[in-house]
Amino acid sequence: MAVYTDVAAEDLAEFLKGYDIGELLSYKGIAEGVENSNFLVHTSQGSFILTLYEKRVAVGDLPYFLTLMAHLAERGVRCPQPAKNRKGEVYSTLAGRPAAIINFLEGMWPRRPNATHCAAVGEALARMHLAGQDFPLFRKNPLSVAGWRPLFALSAARSDSVQAGLSDFIARELDELEAHWPTDLPNGVIHADLFPDNVFFLGDRLSGLIDFPFSCNDILAYDVAICLNAWCFEPDHSFNVTKARALLNGYGRERPLSGAEQAALPLLARGAAMRFLLTRLVDFLNVPPGALVKPKDPLEYVRKLRFHQGVKSLGDYGVTPSGCTA
Repeated sequence: MAVYTDVAAEDLAEFLKGYDIGELLSYKGIAEGVENSNFLVHTSQGSFILTLYEKRVAVGDLPYFLTLMAHLAERGVRCPQPAKNRKGEVYSTLAGRPAAIINFLEGMWPRRPNATHCAAVGEALARMHLAGQDFPLFRKNPLSVAGWRPLFALSAARSDSVQAGLSDFIARELDELEAHWPTDLPNGVIHADLFPDNVFFLGDRLSGLIDFPFSCNDILAYDVAICLNAWCFEPDHSFNVTKARALLNGYGRERPLSGAEQAALPLLARGAAMRFLLTRLVDFLNVPPGALVKPKDPLEYVRKLRFHQGVKSLGDYGVTPSGCTA
């Protein structure tokens, strides 16, 4: 979450007249994350999240994201729901951007995730994958392996200004990933961005998954690999095997990984690290002037990628095949 586009109070008040959610009382920007402009909005009927979609989100993809949340909620997955305006639309336009109003979800994201959080995330991710099996819409993942080299091209010329030799390191890893990326693993709906700030807890109880603008159809185990990167490294960038074990076993209790998924997990984790390295690198080198957001460190994902390059088996993630596979 972030604020790239400011919204005037009078414009927001007029915008809300198109919804049956009360009159504007107050609002404030949420300056976390790097993708869209988000505001916490208080009206006479309650609290809501206003999102203005920017950067990598195409208008044509919005029905997928917003319909998916309703689909998942109907199947017991805790996630926020989009409000429809008086025309029955789940999004419209504000400040020149596509905009949606989402109901406010109680809870806080964990600043210092522990193993209990990780277990709950694993279980919730598996339940989301199962609930998405009959989702009728399809969206190809634009930030999967085929999209990484074009993304790298946006920053290749300046990569070495971030770290000496970074350009060659990325180019070599892309060669490996493109040559060995699996094509026959189970696919389905994935969240694709389930970082700690996209998961809310009330105490140790998971209260909901949020922020679906990267959701798409891709390899299910790739979503697990994203979570290994997002949840299982410490602030000093060391890998926490206890957290990884909790996450993978939590996932396996709901949806056991197949043997092929297990074997591919180290490579998928490398790919997940590459995806976030590249998007962070582009963001780091191209933050819009005046944006109320601090770009995240792309080198964090260089260190994570190097760890996954050294993984030899699932045991390096803290589990045996019986712990998370069928």
